[in-house]
Amino acid sequence: MLLGKKRSKFHIQLKMSLWEWTVGFAKFLKFFIDGGISLVMLVVLSPIFVITGLIIYITDPGPLFYIAPRVGLDGKTFGFIKFRSMFVNADKMKDALIEENESADGVIFKMKNDPRVTKIGRIIRRFSIDELPQLINVLKGDMSLVGPRPPLPREVQEYTLEDRKRLHVKPGITCLWQIKGRSEIPFQQQVQLDMQYIRSQNVWQDLLILLKTIPAVIGGKGAY
Repeated sequence: MLLGKKRSKFHIQLKMSLWEWTVGFAKFLKFFIDGGISLVMLVVLSPIFVITGLIIYITDPGPLFYIAPRVGLDGKTFGFIKFRSMFVNADKMKDALIEENESADGVIFKMKNDPRVTKIGRIIRRFSIDELPQLINVLKGDMSLVGPRPPLPREVQEYTLEDRKRLHVKPGITCLWQIKGRSEIPFQQQVQLDMQYIRSQNVWQDLLILLKTIPAVIGGKGAY
């Protein structure tokens, strides 16, 4: 009887150790893939960075990058980096456009013909070139290649408890709803897809999402 209890306790401890090792290895592998792919992409895409930066400055002189606070893992904020696709005073113009928000859920702000977006901004948004600097966020450890998109602090203030579960994982450059329609997908459906990803996330799924992101970007569906 006593021997049986000891064996049972040993089996439980063994299973727990194997589970902890598996989870730890998966996190390490994701970290390794994120860092490796991001570094390679930054080197390969460096000519696009230079050309995009020059065109942005020539068409609308000002900062090349737009850095804004976003909420990441466990609710911690970080500087979210994008190529600037809007006029320099875009943030000041936003309050006047709130009533024209086209997002059905009202939590996020979306507007197809946003007057704050520059001409070159529409092009780089169309092909998600404005998102490329987020590779730097991945290298810094603020983001992952795949994961829920990082929200603005004011958006998180409107989150329900269910919505906040999206903050239990590191945010990403691309995700399930990014390959299924991007901005055309309502906020609550975005949450559902993010939760679907969180419950089933694994390295192979991440690689599949990354591969599917390529045709989604080229097609440009829902990009504005």
